[in-house]
Amino acid sequence: MFYKTYCKSIKILLSLLILIRYLYIYKYNMTVMNIADRFLKYVSFHTTSDSETNLTPSTPGQMVFAQFLAEELKSIGLSDVSLDSNGYLMATLPANTDKKVPTIGFISHVDTSPDMSGKNIKPKIIYNYDGNDILLNEEKLIVLETSTYPEILQYKGQDVIVTDGTTLLGADDKAGIAAIVTAMEYLIANPDIKHGKIRVGFTPDEEIGRGAHLFDVEKFGAEWAYTIDGGEIGELEYENFNAAGAKVTFHGINVHPGYAKCKMKNSIRIANQFISMLPRHETPEHTEGYEGFYHLMSLEGTVETTTLNYIIRDHDRDRFERRKKEMTHLVNKINTEFGENTAEIEINDQYYNMREKVEPLMHIVDLAAEAMREADVEPNIKPIRGGTDGSQLSFKGLPCPNIFAGGHNFHGRFEYVPIQSMEKSSQVIINIIKNLAKK
Repeated sequence: MFYKTYCKSIKILLSLLILIRYLYIYKYNMTVMNIADRFLKYVSFHTTSDSETNLTPSTPGQMVFAQFLAEELKSIGLSDVSLDSNGYLMATLPANTDKKVPTIGFISHVDTSPDMSGKNIKPKIIYNYDGNDILLNEEKLIVLETSTYPEILQYKGQDVIVTDGTTLLGADDKAGIAAIVTAMEYLIANPDIKHGKIRVGFTPDEEIGRGAHLFDVEKFGAEWAYTIDGGEIGELEYENFNAAGAKVTFHGINVHPGYAKCKMKNSIRIANQFISMLPRHETPEHTEGYEGFYHLMSLEGTVETTTLNYIIRDHDRDRFERRKKEMTHLVNKINTEFGENTAEIEINDQYYNMREKVEPLMHIVDLAAEAMREADVEPNIKPIRGGTDGSQLSFKGLPCPNIFAGGHNFHGRFEYVPIQSMEKSSQVIINIIKNLAKK
C-alpha cells in the first residue's frame, strides 16, 4: 500500500514538474514571439530618412509610423502620450512607488538609413539557426556567408531575423523600439515590480544626424536616459566620435579638348589630386577602435565643377580639430597651385563625444552594466564608431549612454537580429528600472 501511494505521489510530482516546465516554455516563447511580432510589424513601415528635404521629419513615412506607435503606447497603458508636428513622440510610465526615485528615460529612433532601401522589407525568421551560410534570396543568389560575417556563428541554435537581400532590415533602430515598448508592456502587466517615473521617447531623422535637434529635453523631464540603439548583445557605450561634415567644391574652366593646352582647368582632376593628398590609410576601411578617419561619401563632377562630400570622425577632440584644419590646409594648397578660388570648403560640426558629459556620472553606466549581468549578459563597454541621438542629447543636458538592441550589419542587405538578443535588451531595460527603485 505504501509503495503504491509512493509511486502515485512520484507520478503526480513528475506531472507537476512537466507542467511547470511547459508553462515556462510557453511563457518564454510567447514573450519572444511578442517582441518578434512587434518588430516584424514595425519594419513593415517605410521610414527611410532623407537629408535633402530640409523637413522634420524628413519623410512622411516616419510620421505615419510615429502615429502608429502613439496609439500602441496608449493601448498598452502609458500616459501623457504626445506626438508633436516634427515627429517627436514621448510617453510616461507613471511611478508605482512612494519612494523618491529619479525619473529616467529610454530613447530610440523611428527612421532607417538612406544607405539602402527600407521599402517593402521582406524579413524572414531562421528558427534554430544551424551555423551554416544563409541563402537570403534564391532568385538573386544573395547569401549571408559565415566566412564574411563570422559573428553570426555565436547565435547558433537561436532564432535570427534576416532580410531577403534586397533591402536593409531596420533593426537600427526598430529593434530598440521593440525592446522599449515590450519592457513597458511587461512592467504595466506586473505592477508588483516597483519603479519610479519612466519616460519614453522616439525621435525622427537620427540616421541623417538630426534626431536630437528638436528634442525638448525640458519637456522630457528625465535626469538621465539611455538610447537603445547599439549593436550586438552586450554593447554598452558612453563614448562616440566627434563628427563633422565637409563639402569641398572645385571650380574649373572648360575648353574644347582639341584646343585646351594651357587653357582648360579640369575640376575633376583637381578634385582627384585633393583626394590623394589625404592620408590613404585614415579611412573607414583601414581603422578600428579609437582610430579616426576621413570618409569620402560622394563625388559629383564635370570639367567645370566637382563636389566632394566628406565626413570627419575622431574620438579625441584635439585630433578632431586637427583633421578639420588639415582639410582646410589642403584646400589652400590647391588654390596656391591652381589659382585663387579654385577650391572652397565648408565644414559643419555634427556632434561631439558624449564621454565629456557622461564620465562625471559613471553611476548611470554602472547601473546599466549591473542590469546586463543580472540578465546573464556580459557588458562589452567600448567606444561607438559612430554617433547616436545620445551624443547630442548629452550636450543638451540629458546624459545618455547607449545600450545594445541586438542587430548586426546595419544599413545593408546582410543586416540581421537574433530574437533572443532583442529579448535580452528588453530585460536589461526592466532590470535598470527595477534596480534603480531598489537603490
